[in-house]
Amino acid sequence: MQKRKIKKYLFFILFPAFLFGGYGAKGQNTDALGTYTPYSLYGLGNIEKQGTAVNRAMGGIGTALRSNRYINYMNPASITNRDTLSFMLDFGGDQKNIYSTDGISKTAYNTGNVKSFIFSAPIYKKSALIVGIVPYSNIGYKFENMESDPALVSQYGDIRYRKYGEGSINQLFVGGAMNFLKNFSIGAQYIYYFGSLDRYSNVLFGTDASIRSITTGWDYSLGASSVKAGLQYFREFGEHDEYYVTGGVTYTLGTSLKGDYERYAHAQDGSNTIDTVYTYSVNNAKVKLPHEFSIGATVGKRDKWMFGADYTQQNWKSSAYNDMGGTEFTPQTARSFRVGFEFIPNMYDIRYYFKRVTYRVGAYYDQTYMNFAGNRINAAGFTFGLSLPIYRLYNAFNIAVDFGQRGSTKNNLVRERYVQFVLSISLHDLWFIKHRYQ
Repeated sequence: MQKRKIKKYLFFILFPAFLFGGYGAKGQNTDALGTYTPYSLYGLGNIEKQGTAVNRAMGGIGTALRSNRYINYMNPASITNRDTLSFMLDFGGDQKNIYSTDGISKTAYNTGNVKSFIFSAPIYKKSALIVGIVPYSNIGYKFENMESDPALVSQYGDIRYRKYGEGSINQLFVGGAMNFLKNFSIGAQYIYYFGSLDRYSNVLFGTDASIRSITTGWDYSLGASSVKAGLQYFREFGEHDEYYVTGGVTYTLGTSLKGDYERYAHAQDGSNTIDTVYTYSVNNAKVKLPHEFSIGATVGKRDKWMFGADYTQQNWKSSAYNDMGGTEFTPQTARSFRVGFEFIPNMYDIRYYFKRVTYRVGAYYDQTYMNFAGNRINAAGFTFGLSLPIYRLYNAFNIAVDFGQRGSTKNNLVRERYVQFVLSISLHDLWFIKHRYQ
């Protein structure tokens, strides 16, 4: 019985590697992108919001969250709050609808992606482990326009200018946590970042086959290790200890993403003969990933309501990038402010299902690390969601909806408005029970 359970749990842990493993491969399909934003033209692309659907429904808070009903990987110290004989599993994905405008033209694009796969189990008494894989950043954009200069068109025919990019950086982590003293929990995660970032810029001649088209590209294949540490202080109060307060802090060490970098230019004629015009490669390229600090607090009533707030900061100013298609991009210090609230009418109601549902709302304001020609790119949004109980008390289907806006149409920038749906399933079961009867 136990051997069969071990094999089943190993499958849950290893299966995500197959789901995310293909992200590092270079693809040719520019219609299947993990994100779609012109702001992913630069740097490491679009930095993904962290957290499961539970976190995302509350504005993305997680530094001070502690619950035995769901996994909170945003602070490794939180996983000690659990039933000592249970394992927990959370996996999900997201779907995003993006509407962009520069004040003149408008575009719309839909994306979908695997969001997370996380497993957690107890180790010994007041300690636990966690294993997971989640996206860190994504690149996704494509632009195409026709040459409008009559002189060029009359001499060379149709000329198309095409730019597109794809790729992602993912983070695989494994960690542990333990309680110490009376009201403290400490945890740490080893994080491995891996993936590829590919950007292309082409000039295509469609009328005269004797004129060679030009294909240029910037390709990164990267990997790095880091460590994230977390601490939480928790205390219960009230006549029956039904109220609680939690404070949390996390710190992620900075690292350098290392790997192969290649920049090239190819010329191709109508017979598909390809000549290399230019090539430049670095076998040990480095892209600095800065340290990250977060602090948060929550207050609530057990199995009834909770309110929390987070602040996160990450200084990208010293991060340097090889030429990846733009010269006006300047990394800045990223800051994020988040608040969230959850409410359960009656978790133990046996008559009315929707009284057992957990309802959540939240909001956030982000100062991103992106700065274009002195113009800071900021984002703000409102979130809401719920957890629908499934079968047993702690199993649930989680839904989060994020309405937000990033950037503006001022100074020739792009304003993005988006609606993102994040879905996940939280599973909870007993861990290694010895049966008296087979």
